[in-house]
Amino acid sequence: MKQMTEYNRVSGYLNKIFALLNASYFENALSKPVITIQSTPKAYGHVTVTKVWTSEEEERHELNIGAGTLTRPIENVVATMLHEMVHLYNLAHGIKDTSRGYTYHNTKFRDEAVKRDLVITHDDRIGWSHTEPSERLIEWCIENGLEEIRITRHDGVRTILPPPGGKAGTGATGTDDPNGVNTKKPSSTRKYTCPECGQGIRATKDVNLICGCCYASSGKIVHLLKV
Repeated sequence: MKQMTEYNRVSGYLNKIFALLNASYFENALSKPVITIQSTPKAYGHVTVTKVWTSEEEERHELNIGAGTLTRPIENVVATMLHEMVHLYNLAHGIKDTSRGYTYHNTKFRDEAVKRDLVITHDDRIGWSHTEPSERLIEWCIENGLEEIRITRHDGVRTILPPPGGKAGTGATGTDDPNGVNTKKPSSTRKYTCPECGQGIRATKDVNLICGCCYASSGKIVHLLKV
């Protein structure tokens, strides 16, 4: 797979991830939303409660992934996508999973999210909302060959239109993290590559691997190297 460094390619990639998750965790029951990549201050993503996109054929929800959060480990981007898809599932089934203006996530959200391999923890302000990928979801990402996204938007700088006769300025915002913590989490996976044939594989822990391709073709034992 070519590296995810172009916006249009990333947009298509997110649609692919949605389709894979829909098949694996929702039996393809979710109607496809319009997937967008926009800045989302203090959030990794969002989904609209109503169907805000309209064409001649249909109306669709919007599912957004924060433009400034794309280069997190892919399993975390997938967890955000799956979090929002749980909201779509609950909307379609009349399950009220939030309150306080759709910000506080209740136990109904938690229960549906946990069923789908998400790790959900509680926060007094926003309820059962903090989302991490479980080991099973990380394995799912590996099984489906998902690669890291390598393009992001610098949401820490805003361009402000100048007043008449004035100059443009920039204003610093907060951080990428919705909880105000400027941290970049390390990936939960490791990548190994064969130095002979270039065969690659991901794993969730440190392991000692032998390339089956080289061994099958020449009987030569070649250990994969951690990248």
